[in-house]
Amino acid sequence: MVQRMTTAKKVCLTLILFVCGLAGFLFLPANYYLRRAIVHLHPKIDQYPIFENRIVTAGDPHPWQKAEMYNLLSLPAAYEEPFRKYETVAFVIIREGKLLFEEYWEDYSPRSHSNSFSMAKSIVSLAIGCAIDDGFIRHIDQPVSDFFPEFPGYNGKTLTLRHLLTMSAGVHFQEAYTTPFSPTTQLYYGNDLHKVTFHMKENEEPGIHFIYQSGVTQLLTFIVQKATGESISSYVSRKLWTPMQAEENALWSLDKKDGIEKAYCCFNSNARDFARFGQLLLNKGRWEDRQLISAAYLQEAITPDTSLCWKEYNEPNTYYGFQFWRLEYQGMSIPYMRGILGQYVFVLPEWDAVVVRLGRKRSETRTSQHYPDDINIWLSAAISILSQTNDQSI
Repeated sequence: MVQRMTTAKKVCLTLILFVCGLAGFLFLPANYYLRRAIVHLHPKIDQYPIFENRIVTAGDPHPWQKAEMYNLLSLPAAYEEPFRKYETVAFVIIREGKLLFEEYWEDYSPRSHSNSFSMAKSIVSLAIGCAIDDGFIRHIDQPVSDFFPEFPGYNGKTLTLRHLLTMSAGVHFQEAYTTPFSPTTQLYYGNDLHKVTFHMKENEEPGIHFIYQSGVTQLLTFIVQKATGESISSYVSRKLWTPMQAEENALWSLDKKDGIEKAYCCFNSNARDFARFGQLLLNKGRWEDRQLISAAYLQEAITPDTSLCWKEYNEPNTYYGFQFWRLEYQGMSIPYMRGILGQYVFVLPEWDAVVVRLGRKRSETRTSQHYPDDINIWLSAAISILSQTNDQSI
């Protein structure tokens, strides 16, 4: 009996020491991100209130003009179940520059903010294009070391902005939201983006492999800030958000108070205003009578760099340009923005249309083009609605 009590006390003491040790580990300043990851678990579309945010000002708001057939068409019944399955919260179609269709679920509305997740990478790419137009950056083949000597390149090959834009930087960075100790989790829940970004090590020649890495986009953000002398929120507001006449201010989540934007993700806005980025692509960089970004840069941005090998699949990269994706669907070549929980902005030139889908989930199954196959649902639904318009005036 005495021996059993002694054993029980040892087990109890061990547990107490373990809990105290774990608590001490979690409360180390370096593990701030880990504490938040444990509390909040996986990223969610409505988490912007848990972060500090910087306003992306909509300085000249104008609502979309509504098409004559605005919301006279409905989502076919066959799509109701998959829309619910993937917890869609917004679906918007713009055609010929006018709002044709919109529907919202749960408590979402035209003014509800939702996280862009990696759609923000495309916004960073647009900011780079604007900075080139403004002369802050010479060209896309400018060495990264002109801005940050910490990234000279590898094995004698210079690292350039093109390599960052095409995700072929040759750096070590593990892209894994579900792993608590990954740098992606540290970027999202942490409070020191500079430390995580500049901790990346160059470990292979740039310009060889396409490897999707959020840390690379975050480095582009530091370059925008250094080149322009202003935050990326301020620059995007001045060069894109305000000239595109966004209806609402956006919120770009920061790593800490007065910190830097989590610009590889975390641009929080609504479906109507996200659609403006698609319309800008459709207009080849023009908004009304202003050329906001060069058409040449945009064309290159939405064109995959097929000289790169997609390392994950050991095949040529035929689907990724400068932080924009591209896919083939029903004979159409569709550039699009994409976020991890099923955030999409699709550009359909053949229909003169932009489609936005926001939601909480996406499919884990990939097509032969390696995109999540829920995309086929959103494109099919959109084309079904667009087809109903036929040749009628919209």
